[in-house]
Amino acid sequence: MKYLNKEYLSRWWCVLKATFMGFINDNGLKLSASLAYYTVFSIAPLLILVISLAGLFLGHDAITNSIYPEIKGYVGSQAAVQIQDMLKNLELSGKTGVAVVFGVITLMVGASSIFIEIQDSLNIIWRVKAKPKKGWLKLVQNRFLSFSLIVSLGFLLLVSMILNLLILALSAKLVHFLPGITVWVINGINIAIAFIVISVLFGIIFKVLPDVKIKWKDVRSGAFFTAVLFMLGKYAIGLYIELSAKTSVYGAAGSIIIILLWIYYTAAILYIGAEFTQVYAEANGSHIEPADYAVHVKQTEVEQNVKVLPPQNPELEGKLKQPAN
Repeated sequence: MKYLNKEYLSRWWCVLKATFMGFINDNGLKLSASLAYYTVFSIAPLLILVISLAGLFLGHDAITNSIYPEIKGYVGSQAAVQIQDMLKNLELSGKTGVAVVFGVITLMVGASSIFIEIQDSLNIIWRVKAKPKKGWLKLVQNRFLSFSLIVSLGFLLLVSMILNLLILALSAKLVHFLPGITVWVINGINIAIAFIVISVLFGIIFKVLPDVKIKWKDVRSGAFFTAVLFMLGKYAIGLYIELSAKTSVYGAAGSIIIILLWIYYTAAILYIGAEFTQVYAEANGSHIEPADYAVHVKQTEVEQNVKVLPPQNPELEGKLKQPAN
């Protein structure tokens, strides 16, 4: 069989090995820590905008009541309450006029900062850099891409909520025909939907944000690999939160530490997925090429031995040879 072939397994082992070695060489953990720091300040405005966009169709309350249980499943009850308090402090309800305008601008700038950081990090990993151009033009372009990602997140959240409603309706019907396995079937469907939504999200990030030309087949492979790691990590971090939440050594700051841990792991998974996408593309004969307005960046290490040369001035040599008085 193809998937049990020794050569096939060896090829995949080389791809995985090169992926994690590239992650280490590119300081992936440092990039993940940087993204986690930016995300802590961006998560509240990002969620407000995403919930607002999805709420245009299903209603703000319906989306809000559905999103909090999801957040609780990722980071635990205490951290979910902390995020909920952040959202309440940033809500625009009750504000009018100039306050609303400045509030919306602040939310959009804060929410888009996370995607700018991801874009810079992916450019570092894939060895590309935008050509020098007018600073304001590049800034506007990056913000536009970030806003498009926010709209995509809102759309994915809306689709996910609609599918959940359909699954609830389906489960009510299945209980009458398959009472014993309905729970297993519904859980399996939920996992499959979550995997597809997360894969699409990672695929959009890999395709849209970096300054590269990349084929959809390479994006698809990288997105699936990243989604698998994300789902496994979600389960592992869920166990950690469940076992350690009651005995946190950080006291009142335990909630923000858990949020940082979850974001840090997610960022690491994102960058490991980017490394895998690059290695997988090269292994299959494809290449991640810079966009029309970008160039490749080549790093070289130069080892230089510094030697102390004797003075070339004869007068100075004579002074050095004279004995001190």
